[in-house]
Amino acid sequence: MKDTNKKVITITGGAGGIGMACAKALSDYRLVITDYSRQAVDKTLDALSALQIDAVGFACDITDEQAVNRLKDFTAEQGQFMGVVHTAGVSGTVRDPEKVFKIDLLGTDLIADAFFSLAQAGSVIILFSSMMGHTIPSDEAYDETLRHPKGKNAYKQLALFIGGSSDRMYDFAKRGVQLICRDNAMRYGQKGARIVSVSPGIIMTPMAQKAAEEHPERMQRMKEMTPLRRNGQPEDIADVVKFLLSKDARFITGTDILVDGGMLTQLTKNNLEK
Repeated sequence: MKDTNKKVITITGGAGGIGMACAKALSDYRLVITDYSRQAVDKTLDALSALQIDAVGFACDITDEQAVNRLKDFTAEQGQFMGVVHTAGVSGTVRDPEKVFKIDLLGTDLIADAFFSLAQAGSVIILFSSMMGHTIPSDEAYDETLRHPKGKNAYKQLALFIGGSSDRMYDFAKRGVQLICRDNAMRYGQKGARIVSVSPGIIMTPMAQKAAEEHPERMQRMKEMTPLRRNGQPEDIADVVKFLLSKDARFITGTDILVDGGMLTQLTKNNLEK
């Protein structure tokens, strides 16, 4: 039976470094933790239980529309829906442009569509973009496809612009996340709900830690490029997410929030100076 006293937040990618940090920051809610692997979900639930955080789990492939709808229905059963923190994603290191497209862009569109039916006054959808999404300029040649990744030939159309690079597809997909956020603002707003995207910079998740071990000189250069002279921690993102879900952010919607220590300012500057 649905417990209407429970305020519920779903965290996709909940087994990841940022997802776990968000779960800890949102301990006042009942959390639905979802990830692709049931084993990873169960491990996360054990960790949260040890912290006395109320959480339930649901394994979900976010690139499967039916699976996302089942996740939505499961969320609705848990209590009063308050929002989604959609951290699930992959980087270009997977070396598979189509996989990046499906998880980072198509999956985001499916989440935004499915959870619209649960949206109500005060609920918030938080999508995850990246500072790299800001490096892709506006262009009608691909923006319409980024806005509609469920289109029959969407991947093939975007593939024309990336030269086979999964890193480049990542950048394009993250621009698409920002466009999906903007395009949904009015729709969600008519229900009194908000939708926002967050663009992290370099955040020291386990994935980034591995990159730092494999490419220490590159990671050091990137740290030196960051005006705040440090890489981000998952908690830096989680604190922003907690704010965006709160009433303190009640007039923020349809926009992207950069949390990158200022690094984009230097990436843009370097591009202009080339």
